[in-house]
Formats: sequence, structure tokens, C-alpha cells
Amino acid sequence: MEMHQVRYFLAVAQLLNFTRAAEECNVTQPSLTRAIKQLEAELGGDLFRRERPAAQLTELGQRMHPLLKQCYDAAAGARSLASSFKSGEIGALRIALTHAIDLGLLIPHLNEIKRQFNRLEFRFLRGTSREVGDFLKKGEAELGIAAEIDEAWDRLDVWPLFTESFELVVGNGHRLAGRSSIDLDDLRSEQLLNRTFCEHARRISVSLREHGIDIEHGPEVSNERDLIELVEADMGVAMMPHTSPVPDRLTRAVVAGLDARRTVNLYGVAGRQRTAVGNAVMRMLRGADWRQIAG
Repeated sequence: MEMHQVRYFLAVAQLLNFTRAAEECNVTQPSLTRAIKQLEAELGGDLFRRERPAAQLTELGQRMHPLLKQCYDAAAGARSLASSFKSGEIGALRIALTHAIDLGLLIPHLNEIKRQFNRLEFRFLRGTSREVGDFLKKGEAELGIAAEIDEAWDRLDVWPLFTESFELVVGNGHRLAGRSSIDLDDLRSEQLLNRTFCEHARRISVSLREHGIDIEHGPEVSNERDLIELVEADMGVAMMPHTSPVPDRLTRAVVAGLDARRTVNLYGVAGRQRTAVGNAVMRMLRGADWRQIAG
């Protein structure tokens, strides 16, 4: 079945006249008639009763009409969408982030990209570092953002964006609140929440354990929202990256003597053609001045 056959059928069904339908479709009547006969042969029956002065839809034609119209409209919509993408009127961005990356980091840049396209479609994927690598590998995401990706794939392009420190976050009523710097000894009596969704959780645990502070046997928290609520309820304290947003009811402090940092990277796939949006976002993120955001 060809789309021009469907178009000719829909024209005759609307005008109920082969001659006028041929004129509407800008083809000769023999060409239109031949195409409809080929369509009838494929469908196994007549679609029209060729009567004078008007053609009439057969029972088969009446039943096929809504299906063929839906098919034609979908094809026309696909062509229009493809044309819009090709002309740059519509852009699409598929980007994967680990659970420990705050989407707010991208918002200023995405707002800037929106001004370059009449319509911009976003698809954000969340996952572990391994899952972000899989999204890139399978082509489900065009770009990825993570502190590190648990994927030894030689086609991954990596561009470091910024390096930031982890800080202690406590409630405003906590005994450690208000200090700009906290000693490691102050943490020994605290219940440290284990931020298991962060790709650096194990590395921080090792750093703390080197100073005699055990975090691995503390409460495990699987997302940022739950972590913040537990800290607000004074159910524990947490180590969080500098760029992770916290409400006014919480306060941050540097832990003196603790080497806890992460580098946030932008990832792409080498050799894979990128969309116009993907290229624009990649250049914007790589060229951004992250110093103020990352501290």
C-alpha cells in the first residue's frame, strides 16, 4: 500500500467523483483510477461503486475509510514533524543524569537553548551511574551528566565541568548549626545518614572510616528528598555536595580535614552524530563558568 493510493482514495471518498478527485490531486484520471484499482486488489474488494453521476463507497470502502484516513494523517504528521526537525523549528534533547545531580544546574542553560528553537522537547532520564552509561550506550540519551560513570566503554567522551566539595548538612536547631567549619571529632557522636544513591557514597564512607567514623552501618537513604526530610526532623546529619539545594531550615558547614570532593562530568558518545540541540547544549555546558555555582 502506497501513500499516494490512500490519498487518491480519500479524495474520491470526499468528492464522490473520479474526475474531480484527479483534478484535486493534480494527476490524470487514468492514473488515479489505476492507483485505486491497485489498492482494491491489495485489500481484496471494491472500495467504490462506479455509478453516474457520483461514485459511492461500498461496504468495504466505508469500513476502510476511517482506518486509511488515520493512516494518511499519521504519515502526514510524521513528514511535517521530520521537516520541522530538519529546518530547526523543533529541537529535542535527551539527557541522562545520575540521582545525585541536581537538575537545577541545567535550568539556566536550558532556558538559553529554548530561545534558539521555536519548540524544544526535553526528555530527562535518571539512574545510577551504570544506568546512565547504558542510556548513552543504547542511544536512549544523547548526553549524560554524572560524577563518574560505572562503564568502561572506550567510546565515551568525557568533559569535566567542575569540582566541588561535600559539606555537612544539619538542621538549624542542631548543636553544630551556625559553624562555618566542623572538626571530625564533632562527628563521632552523630548519626550520619548514608546517601546510597550517590555514586561517591562509598568513597566518602572510606574517607570517614579512615578517621574512625563509621557511616556504612548508619541509616541508608535512597533519594535526596527523604534525606532532607530526615535531617529536618533531626534524625541524623548528612554529607551533601555543595551544589545540592537545601531548604532554609538546614545549614551547611565544611568538615575540616576531610578530603571529600567530586568532579561532575559531561558525557557523550564519540563518533555518534549529535542533534543541533545536543551540540548546542554540549558547547554551552563546556563553556560555562561554573566557579560561582560550584563554590
